[in-house]
Amino acid sequence: MADLLGGTNLDKLMSFSDDLVAVLKKQTSIHSLAQCLDESKALHTFSEAEFDEAHTQLEDYERKIEECKRKTQKAKLEVRDEAEIDLLQKELEAELEKELINNQISDLEQRRGSVDEQIQLRKKLDREESRAQKKLSMYASVTNIIPDLGDRSNISGHIVDLDKRMVEKFEFNPAESTPFETCESIWKLINHR
Repeated sequence: MADLLGGTNLDKLMSFSDDLVAVLKKQTSIHSLAQCLDESKALHTFSEAEFDEAHTQLEDYERKIEECKRKTQKAKLEVRDEAEIDLLQKELEAELEKELINNQISDLEQRRGSVDEQIQLRKKLDREESRAQKKLSMYASVTNIIPDLGDRSNISGHIVDLDKRMVEKFEFNPAESTPFETCESIWKLINHR
C-alpha cells in the first residue's frame, strides 16, 4: 500500500486521519464549518446576484455599443448620401445649364433664320422698290405725270411739261367715277398739254 500512496509514510497518513476525525468530532468545529458554509452560500448568492447584474450591465453596454455602431454606420451612409446628393445636384445643375444653353442656341438659330428671312425679304422689297421707281421714272418720262403716292384716298399727282416749264396738279376721287373714266380724264390732261 505504501507503493500505492506514492511513497507516503503510512504512519503519517494514519496520524492525519486521526486528526481529521478529532476535528470533525468537535462541536465548535462543526458549528464553524456550518457558519462558513452559510457564509459561503450567502457569498455565493451575493456573487451570483453581482454576476447577474454585471452580466445584465454588460449586455446593456453591448446593446448600446451595437446601437452606436448602427447610428455611426447610418450617419456615414447619410454623409455619403449627402455627398452623393450634392454630386447629383451638381450634375443636375450642369444638365440644366446645358439644356438652357442648347435652348438659347436653338432660339438664336431660329432668330438667325428669321433674320436671314427678313434680310432676304428686305432685299426682295428693295429690288421691287427699285423696279417700281424705275417704272415710275419711265412712266413719268413717257407721260410727264408724277403721281402722288402719299395720298391713297385720291388719285392725284402733277403733270410736268419740261418744254413749257410748267407743273399742273390734278386730283380725282375714285368714289365719284369709274376707273375707266379716271383713266380717260388723265389721258385727256396729258394730250391737252
